Amino acid sequence: MTDFDVNRARVETPGCAEVVHLNNAGSSLPPSRVTDTVVDYLREEALIGGYEQAAATAERMNGVYASAARLVGAEPGDIALTDNATRSWQAVFYALPFAAGDRILTAKSEYASNVISFLQIAKRTGAVVEVVDNDESGQLDVEDLKRRVDGDVKLIAVSHVPTQGGLVNPAEEIGAVARAAGIPFLLDACQSAGQLDLDVARLNCDALSVTGRKYLRGPRGTGFLYAHPRLRERVEPAMLDLHSAVWTAPETYEVDSTAKMFEVWERDHAALHGLGAAIDYALEWGMPAIEARVAALAAKLRDALREIPGVQVHDQGTRQCGIVTFSVAKTPSQEVKQRLAAAKINVSVTEATSAQFDFADRGLPSLVRSSVHYFNTEDDIALLVGEVGKLA
Repeated sequence: MTDFDVNRARVETPGCAEVVHLNNAGSSLPPSRVTDTVVDYLREEALIGGYEQAAATAERMNGVYASAARLVGAEPGDIALTDNATRSWQAVFYALPFAAGDRILTAKSEYASNVISFLQIAKRTGAVVEVVDNDESGQLDVEDLKRRVDGDVKLIAVSHVPTQGGLVNPAEEIGAVARAAGIPFLLDACQSAGQLDLDVARLNCDALSVTGRKYLRGPRGTGFLYAHPRLRERVEPAMLDLHSAVWTAPETYEVDSTAKMFEVWERDHAALHGLGAAIDYALEWGMPAIEARVAALAAKLRDALREIPGVQVHDQGTRQCGIVTFSVAKTPSQEVKQRLAAAKINVSVTEATSAQFDFADRGLPSLVRSSVHYFNTEDDIALLVGEVGKLA
């Protein structure tokens, strides 16, 4: 971790002077560059008008598409800019046709928003939601996935990194199974983008959804979607407007052939420019370097927490990332969060309602979620561990 210029990262992140921020899986601290980009855009927009500012910065907006594409190894035409990862994910999911008996395969660690959508479509259509087993490490069992694949499976949808722990699901192997079977693979990367080095070709995903506010350190209310051409050729979005399609004649329309088919015309231009600034900032540091530092800090935190009697770390998987979840035997997780907040340490709490399959399967209590980023330090970790030790 000594090769990473953490002092520069902290100087360029004003929030580091105010709090120990270990809630980066919730919403990270933005660098000054991101905040300045958003504020400068809004100030100029207020002076010359919204349409006029959008026209004047159209080339810069095109650069946001290019930056998002570079982040995940795609082409700009494969990128749609959205207002969050859930909307990105839903844009693809609700475009897919399902009928009675169709099967949707997902993971035990899957996130509530996604599963609620599965259940809604199952209720509407008679499709079936099927949960793939975990292997002995707690990640999705790729061999069990292979056994379940047949002609009735119409979608494989998995969260790359679940909300409730440091597990990194084996997305590349899942993607290989999906690609070989010709089944669409929808990968939720809201917790992995910005902390893991992603490449959509390596992942073999048909679609990948991303949020701006988490590890990418962008503004809230931003995100993007990667959609492979093979997916775009087989679906029509559930909702269209005059941006995602063209009204070609009184009774006809034509859907955009690029991933913009999943966009809407009205959006927060200032925030999306901020998202572009955040992505460019991450790319400057280099995703391999970010991934290495985040993983190392998280491993150090896990080891330190395991040394405290009465504290249990709950992260699973053969590969783990920057999210560290734990519980304290003597103190409810919400109280742990409140006590840490009083010490100016930010964490969050993950409840069973966010991941019912996993919490029920493992009998988990509410979990304290601490999520490190590259601007965090060993001193931040020591402060958290010291405060938790007082509560154990």
